[in-house]
Amino acid sequence: MRINRRHLILGATGLLCSPMVARARDRMEPSEASDILPLWPNLPLGGGGPSGPVEVSDKGAIRNIAVPALELYRPERANGMAVLVAAGGGYKRIQMETEARPAARWLAARGVTAFVLRYRLPGEGWTNGPLAPLQDAQRALRLVAGSAGRLKLDVARIGVLGFSAGGHLMGLAATRSAFASYAPVDGLDSGSARPARAALIYPVVTLLPPYDHTSTRVQLVGHHPSRAMSADWSVETHVRARCPRLFLVQAEDDPISDIANTALLERAAREADVPVERHVLPSGGHGFGLGRPGAPSAEWPEWYAAWAGLA
Repeated sequence: MRINRRHLILGATGLLCSPMVARARDRMEPSEASDILPLWPNLPLGGGGPSGPVEVSDKGAIRNIAVPALELYRPERANGMAVLVAAGGGYKRIQMETEARPAARWLAARGVTAFVLRYRLPGEGWTNGPLAPLQDAQRALRLVAGSAGRLKLDVARIGVLGFSAGGHLMGLAATRSAFASYAPVDGLDSGSARPARAALIYPVVTLLPPYDHTSTRVQLVGHHPSRAMSADWSVETHVRARCPRLFLVQAEDDPISDIANTALLERAAREADVPVERHVLPSGGHGFGLGRPGAPSAEWPEWYAAWAGLA
């Protein structure tokens, strides 16, 4: 069957109205999102995974994610731009309340339709293991594009915003958009998974030594990976000329993701003639989210707004 734009819109609408939405809400903690959109029409690809409701930490990080989904944050006056937001947590948890949701609210206040990604965590028993989060990210981008008509979005203005390990995931989604991480499951999967732009905030970029002392590396490729495997799961090794333009922010004193991570990605982008804007903060450490008041990290959201055309 030939797939056209109408099929994509109907597919997205069907997901919103399906019984999966009700089951997803039952298994998730409350949020102020206007909608919860399960990523997959049935069980997630490959099977496996945890059961029961999402577990929420005292700081609002989630794990035990049985139903990967999107939280939709709709602005009062949409400007046509959409951003897929992915928080970090070392692929062991997702920092929803300190990273993803504040960013989504910030975006929605500026007219951007924001989608917060609840992606599968590799260590939670999924058959597809480390591939599961990338499958979710690619499916999420297709679901956002498929919802463009209903939500009045411009498909040419869909971007991604990722923090820490979420920055790694959004980096892979941006640089490996042509990689078929899964076989199509419905009409939505005929669409592109390429974002127009990618903003990565204190991201984990490389899994190669000597910068491989991260939870991201352990969760994705294990304790003793081959160099080829580490390279395959590193973001900078996949940068090509058609990659989306990049916005990078990192502090010099980041103790989790060495400052070399964004330096490597900036160099790869310049060598491939991919537009890149990198900001190095004199201090700030890791996990500062939208920034700490009075600190250098508080400045980056306005830099991002100018770069994304929101200022």
